[in-house]
Amino acid sequence: MIKKTNPEDLLAQGIHLGHKSAKVHPRAKQYIYKIERGVAIIDLFKTATYLDKAKEFVFDLGKQNKSLLVLTTKNQVKNLVKELCQNQIKNDENGHILYITNKWVGGFLTNFEEVSKNIKKANQLKKEKKEGAWDTFPKHERVKFEKKLRRILSIYQGVEKIEKLPDALFIIDVKRENNAVLEAQQKNIPIVAIADTDANPDPITYPIPANDDAVTSVKYITEQILDAYNKGRKAAEKSKIKG
Repeated sequence: MIKKTNPEDLLAQGIHLGHKSAKVHPRAKQYIYKIERGVAIIDLFKTATYLDKAKEFVFDLGKQNKSLLVLTTKNQVKNLVKELCQNQIKNDENGHILYITNKWVGGFLTNFEEVSKNIKKANQLKKEKKEGAWDTFPKHERVKFEKKLRRILSIYQGVEKIEKLPDALFIIDVKRENNAVLEAQQKNIPIVAIADTDANPDPITYPIPANDDAVTSVKYITEQILDAYNKGRKAAEKSKIKG
């Protein structure tokens, strides 16, 4: 069971603080409690409701052994999000948490076949290096291989094990990651996302009205989503043991 979110817990994380009223997207007004000193204040009772819906979805995703791709390229939170995802992966190596925090590659979803080739190439280079296959080449060739490997890994870190399209995306800042949103829509991939007051929440399957700039807000919501996914994975493992 997923524990219900207490709106009071959200207040302490700065989740209620939206953008200035001039930047509010018309479709985001439905989540706003009031405008205070020119700043949109998000209705945390609605945030709690929508967060719980998102948590139930990712719980089921984990329970069904499906993959979740976490995406943010936002400077102030990307290292934090990467660390949270890596911790999740350590706890469940057989799980399906993927993450992109460096750069969204255009066509990652819509041209997945080509993306897969690049990732396989990177994995092949890693394998060859580890097995010592590079040792037979001159130094300048080894340097060239190393640069190529580093460049590919800098783009695809977090998705090296991906074998098929992700089953869902969790996005932090849908306005910034608009290209990913459009690609997910084209491929009918469900999107869970933090939707701040400056963004259109309509393309998002499970929008979570919240501040997507404050580190405390992003940390809290990301932890909640990953924890729900982890609980789903554990429920799946228990079902296997009973079966």
